[in-house]
Amino acid sequence: MRIETFALFCGVACLSLGLLGLPVNLPDSVVYLAIGAWGITAWRRQTSPRVFSATLAALFAALAVIGLVPGLTALFGLSPLDGVDIWLHGGTAALAAYFAWRPELSLEHRASSTPDRREKDLPVGEDRRRGHGDRRLPSTTEEI
Repeated sequence: MRIETFALFCGVACLSLGLLGLPVNLPDSVVYLAIGAWGITAWRRQTSPRVFSATLAALFAALAVIGLVPGLTALFGLSPLDGVDIWLHGGTAALAAYFAWRPELSLEHRASSTPDRREKDLPVGEDRRRGHGDRRLPSTTEEI
């Protein structure tokens, strides 16, 4: 999977969580909606998907660590971060870190400065419209 596809999946998941959580917790939903919108723009390459993944990894790792500290598990009264949320945030942080620091998972890595041998312009004497058949076979314009 490419990093752009990961940004799309995270964007759609965070948008869904943000929309589903609107009646429950408004500040938490606004954060998830913002992350989801950023993920969609990273998928469309309007922003960098690598920066999105690295920031997502750092943010969710911080949320997982905050959920482990007993006095901070409610994130100052805004959102509960204990229980299953620790595993969710930790797993998301690990997955985002995997995509953020693997350069071969991006389209940028596939673009090469050296031209591919299939993209070279090779001179061809005549094309099929003018009577020259497949170059692998003898010419069809030869007289019998």
